[in-house]
Amino acid sequence: MTETHRWRGVIALSLAAGAVGLAVDRASMLLLAVVGIVFAAYPRLMADPEPKLRLERRLSNSTPRPGDEVTVTVTVTNEGGFLPDVRIVDGVPALLSVTGGSPRKGAVLWPGRSVRFSYRVQAKHGKHPFEPAAVVARDVSGARETETTVAADTELDCTGTETEGPLRDKTLEQVGRIVAQNGGSGIEFHRTREYRSGDAMHRIDWNRYARTGSLTTVEYREENAATVVLLVDARQAAYRATTDEPHAVAYSVSAAEQLLASLHRDRNLVGLAAFGREQCWLAPGAGRSHRANAQRLLATHAAFASLPPTEEKDHGAQVEQLRMCLPSAAQVVLLSPLSDRKIVETARRLDAYGHRLSVISPDVTADESVGQRLAGIERDNRLSELRKAGIPVVEWDPETPLAAALLNRPRRVRA
Repeated sequence: MTETHRWRGVIALSLAAGAVGLAVDRASMLLLAVVGIVFAAYPRLMADPEPKLRLERRLSNSTPRPGDEVTVTVTVTNEGGFLPDVRIVDGVPALLSVTGGSPRKGAVLWPGRSVRFSYRVQAKHGKHPFEPAAVVARDVSGARETETTVAADTELDCTGTETEGPLRDKTLEQVGRIVAQNGGSGIEFHRTREYRSGDAMHRIDWNRYARTGSLTTVEYREENAATVVLLVDARQAAYRATTDEPHAVAYSVSAAEQLLASLHRDRNLVGLAAFGREQCWLAPGAGRSHRANAQRLLATHAAFASLPPTEEKDHGAQVEQLRMCLPSAAQVVLLSPLSDRKIVETARRLDAYGHRLSVISPDVTADESVGQRLAGIERDNRLSELRKAGIPVVEWDPETPLAAALLNRPRRVRA
């Protein structure tokens, strides 16, 4: 509860009127002063507003496709006493844009009464949980107000599109597979050898047998599941955004959610890490419980907070700590807007230590001012530097689905 000081000016005017009334001996001025003091004292006699509200939120489509419009209908019911002035702001997910209506509503709520309002959002790829709605309730005088939140579990799931990450293989473009040097069962030809007792019939080269009469067995390169760590750049410098748009960290978290689902589906070992106010680390693993744990971290860990950190830990120390945690054969997918030189040096450093690193960079630059254009040029230079170092970089315009950006990525990888 806070005071709005709405009547502070009335007290000053009342005292001034009283002083003038005494000085000139005018009863009317004294009466005016008394009336003003009564108005100013009236809020002190009122009880503080104590809102007891229940919120229901319904989506016209909880599993839309990217680009679809979804109507959100919010109903707020007063389960307490009379509320003469209630203002509600629904908790729209950071990545969703309001395309129609308003997520704000003001109302007078009698006990047991409800207020309903609707607005539309445009779906983007990923899972988008709604935040609790913010509520401000004022008393009759408007001098005191209570701020609170009211929640309802609501999630918009827009993950129907397949998303495959830019992992670095030696010959394949398939996501989540590492081509081994030994032969066995697979899809890429490796070599032929003499037939051995017990070899599978379907691996015998029957065409060669028909020509030469000798039995040979075909071997293919084996494919192994990848060990991948999704690394989110959540430093203060990464909280960049264009006007009225979500910041780059929100986009990076959304991309991590999408890649997490894709990599787990392909039975890879997937881990999660972040730089920023706090270091986040989840060792690579597989299975439903591991995936649920990773999703919980993305939704609740302090490293992925919606507001930028006021202080953050030493970045160099966080890099060294990450190096100690990374398995030796782990690939790293860095999710970052590449907003400064420090993250570029970190990427090159991790790649030089043998962790085959790829970058997905949400583009939150603009060209409306000279400063914004300069920031865009500096980011382009960082992209070029990483590519010259042999590190694959995917530029992602958040207005398009991440799957489309990955599909159109350059097919050039380093062996």
